[in-house]
Amino acid sequence: MQQKIIETKVGVFNFDELNFEYQQLIKTAKEQVYKAYAPYSGFQVGASVLLENGEILGGSNQENSAYPSGLCAERVVMFYANAQYPDIAVRALAIAAFTHGKFLKDPVTPCGSCRQVLLETETRFENNITILLYGTEQVYVLENVKQLLPLCFEKSSLNG
Repeated sequence: MQQKIIETKVGVFNFDELNFEYQQLIKTAKEQVYKAYAPYSGFQVGASVLLENGEILGGSNQENSAYPSGLCAERVVMFYANAQYPDIAVRALAIAAFTHGKFLKDPVTPCGSCRQVLLETETRFENNITILLYGTEQVYVLENVKQLLPLCFEKSSLNG
């Protein structure tokens, strides 16, 4: 038997240590939580993407009484970016979560479905997507989506 060790590298920053571009991306994600439709969970999530052309787009989670018909903020903004800007790569994505009247102390991570969608976009453009996960006490920065999904199923997996 062999063992394989898989490590994920996560940078841990204070908000003020981030460059201006990443700070703006997180601010947009934080603004998006107030646009979330989350009457069932009360867990509001905002996400924003930075496109290769410098544009920032935002999205929020949208719940539905007929679970699982809702959609996470990450997929809302990523699908919007891919639909409206099909030839422009995503450079970075930021996520912030808000519940019980405040932002979370620790960063929240994307669900498995969102991770798979993010990976597809990263693969589609052959361009790493930096991931910024906001918490009031720290921000996690990952250099690409594969850091979130190390044993991933991707386009090359279909080739056998």
